[in-house]
Amino acid sequence: MSKKLSSIAFVMLTSAACFNANATDVGQPAPQFTLPTLQQDQPTSLKQYAGKVIYLDFWASWCAPCRTSFPLLNKMHEKLKAKGFEVVAVNLDEEKGNAEKFLKEFPVSFTVLRDAKGEWSDKFVVESMPTSFIIDKQGVVQNIHHGFASDDINELEEKITQLLAK
Repeated sequence: MSKKLSSIAFVMLTSAACFNANATDVGQPAPQFTLPTLQQDQPTSLKQYAGKVIYLDFWASWCAPCRTSFPLLNKMHEKLKAKGFEVVAVNLDEEKGNAEKFLKEFPVSFTVLRDAKGEWSDKFVVESMPTSFIIDKQGVVQNIHHGFASDDINELEEKITQLLAK
């Protein structure tokens, strides 16, 4: 009986460990990927931004908070990019046209990538829109932010500024 319980406990623990192995958590290196840019289909890798502080933002055109976040993120990007800050937005729309329409309404100067199959949003364990990861100069996730309200930008900018100063 105790061998059977031990076996069950082992299987449960192993399963739980496997389930969490793909989760991106604070303190872990960000999974590295290459995705095409939305407009030019240019392969772009996260490694290209090594040594910079990155705000990695998973979003979709139907996401209401994204309508608030994009103008504010663009303003922050313009303000801090000379100090080594980058916003990398990963669009999850299946229909490319929906994302392009969104960007016509909310134009941005930062990089917008496309993950139509949601492969990388699964690896980062994106469960709400938008979900963002602040990644430090060493490629380690320092903050995970779910959703977005206009008041969030001040706290996010403070965290980013602190990382840029390191």
